[in-house]
Parts: sequence; structure tokens; C-alpha cells
Amino acid sequence: MAQSQADARPDASDRTRRFIFVLLPEFTLLSFSAALEALRLANRMSGKPLYEWRIVGDGGGMVRCSAGTVFELDGDLPEVSRADTVMLCGGIDIVSATTKRLLNWLRREARKGPVVGGLCTASWALAEAGLMDGKRATIHWENHDGFEEEFPEVSLTKSVFVIDGNRMSTAGGISSIDLMLKLVADQHGEDLANAVADQLIYSAIRTDRDTQRLSTPTRIGVRHPKLGEVIKKMEAAIEEPISPALLAGQVGMSTRQLERLFRRYLDRSPKRYYMELRLQKARNLLMQTDMSVINVALACGFASPSHFSKCYRAQYATTPYRERGSSSAKE
Repeated sequence: MAQSQADARPDASDRTRRFIFVLLPEFTLLSFSAALEALRLANRMSGKPLYEWRIVGDGGGMVRCSAGTVFELDGDLPEVSRADTVMLCGGIDIVSATTKRLLNWLRREARKGPVVGGLCTASWALAEAGLMDGKRATIHWENHDGFEEEFPEVSLTKSVFVIDGNRMSTAGGISSIDLMLKLVADQHGEDLANAVADQLIYSAIRTDRDTQRLSTPTRIGVRHPKLGEVIKKMEAAIEEPISPALLAGQVGMSTRQLERLFRRYLDRSPKRYYMELRLQKARNLLMQTDMSVINVALACGFASPSHFSKCYRAQYATTPYRERGSSSAKE
């Protein structure tokens, strides 16, 4: 069936499309391999060389993935054509992996008009290069807080993947499969995309309307709708926290009822849970951005740096300043 679909689209199947995979240091192996396997299987199932690829990196030579495996690259960052698709593959410590040479290369080659995408955390590098300004994008959920602070000109979503014009991004993990299946379907038909999915034993193809994480009530096992609503309100009001009494009133319950629900479902008070949310965001900002400790404190609803430091130490057994120092040492 895949063959007949290709035959029905001779203009789409005759031209081999080239992907340039740029592996950044500490890239996530799963995101890269999932994308590559989808292209390989599209060639196999169609019986035609629909796709070809090169695997490159800054300086060429070798590159290590986040799992510790070392890969030999096909070469250094190349010149690309408008017909190419450039796909950056990111992973941990994306800020350090985004070198000045990489940024200059991205800006230069993007002017030629190719499709440019980022897998996992690589949309950070694209945003740093200015290639995502005014665009919709996504990134792994752990990097959302830092990305929003660093790149307010980018419309960040929680989708598993995003295609906005000639820019693409994925949230990491197996979302690379979803993006590639979308490209295969658009370029060569849904029959071929479905055949590739079957080969991957991938039975639940997601679209760009699917989100990375489960809803708050589902994710934490809460089945009480009003409690889920309160948690969402907390997550949306980190910089200017709302009192538990006001939150309770907004969903039509008493403060005592809210306290009981949090104790029953989450084994902590609303105040404690809210504090943990704020401190988690603070930790993300300290690890992922260059924001000062004072600005991080303000962004997470702490009016006093000393109070912030005291709460942070109680939660993580270290101070915000030491956390920032350990993060810098890793970079």
C-alpha cells in the first residue's frame, strides 16, 4: 500500500530529501535515534531512497551522548542548501553545548532558507540564534521555566512537537517519531507514515495538539476536580502567590476543606505544596539561566533574598548561591 501511495505522488517520491543531523555534546540518544529510524524505515517501506542523511557536529570528529556512548561524525558543520532539513539534537547542559561557532553557523545557513529544527532541548540553541523569534516552539518540560525567562519573544507551547513555517521543534524522547511521521505523511502520504509506525510498533501517533505531560490531576493521581483546579491556579501564579484562603474561595470551598483535600491526596498542606512548586521553579531557573539569585527569588514570589535562601536550604540542603556555583562548575 505504501508503494501505491508513492506511485500516486511521483513529484514527491522522485526527489531524495537530505537531513543534516547536528549532534550537540551530551545529546539525548533516544531523540536522535527515533528520528533516524523513522527515516530509515520510510526508505525501506517505500522501496525508494526517499531520505538521506549526514551526521555532523561542531568541529567534526567525535561526540558523546548523555548516556556516555561516543559517536564518530561524518564531518564538521557543513554548508547547506535550501532543500536541506537541518535537525539539531540536544540533551543535557544545552547552554554549554550552544557554542558561538554553532550560533554563527546557524545564523549563516538559516539565511539560505532551509527547514531548521531542534530535537529535545535543541530549540534553546535555535532561540539563542534568533531563529525562533515570533515563532511557536516547544522544548522538554524540564527546560520550560528557563526558556520562558530567556526567550520571551518565542511563543512556547507544551506540545510534543511544533511546526511553524520552516521551523520545527520537539519535546524530546519519542516525540521525534511523531514529528517524523508527520513529515512522512505530508511528503509521501499517510499510508507510508502508518506503515512506518507499524514497523516501530508505535500504535498511538500523536499530533501537534497533544501535550508533553498528563494533566495535573492525572499526573499526580488526584481525582478531585476542585483540587486539580486549585493546583493549576498555583502553577499559574508562581511570581505572585495567592493565599490558600483566596484559592479555596475561588473554587467554592472553605479553607478547612482545601486543607483536608491536600492532606488526603498529597499528604501535605496547601502552603507546603505551593512552596515546593515555587522552589522547583527557582531551582530550574538557577540551573538553566544566568538570572541573578535576587531576580530568581522575585520571579518565584520571594520578596526577601534571605527568606528565599532559608526556604531553599530547607528544601534542597544547599543555598541558591551554591546551587548556582555547582551549575557553573558543570558548564
